[in-house]
Amino acid sequence: MGSAGGVLTSGELGLARRLGGNIARRGALIVTGACPGLPHAAVLGAHEAGGESLGVSPAHSREEHVGLYESPLEPYSAIVFTGSGLMGREVDNIHSSDFVIFIGGRSGTLGEFSIAFDEGKLIGVLRDSGGISNEFGAIARLFRKATGAVLVEDTDPDALIDRCAEQYASAGRPSAIAFSSVVTWLS
Repeated sequence: MGSAGGVLTSGELGLARRLGGNIARRGALIVTGACPGLPHAAVLGAHEAGGESLGVSPAHSREEHVGLYESPLEPYSAIVFTGSGLMGREVDNIHSSDFVIFIGGRSGTLGEFSIAFDEGKLIGVLRDSGGISNEFGAIARLFRKATGAVLVEDTDPDALIDRCAEQYASAGRPSAIAFSSVVTWLS
């Protein structure tokens, strides 16, 4: 989860690609909102590393996905057209993930963080990646709500994925995976 638009630096895009690459090297499927920006950079990184991706689109159709939402179709392995709009598809995206990684971000990313927190997800935050994600630790404390959510923060994209995977494996959290022989966890 992260900024789909706005001003994105080559450094921020590079961090997202590294995240995606590490997810793929672990044999996992990356799930994103099928949008441009940082999530798309992560998908590119995953595919460069030989991985698979699932896009959860806000659009009703392929045509709306490209025309109205100006979002990419390639190189996703599959895209689900939810027809639920930008905010509605976030719930499907988060429910389809064993843990959720945040990089950068603006108001939409804050909404995704709130959903993941309320759903008690394991949440990884790439610190110093631009945007609102640097504030998620403080925001979580402001919620004053026990949901079961666990935050893992790191400034290194490879270490963040490693730490989240270790936390997920050791915590015995419920899985969103239908076929455990295909992938070992989702992000």
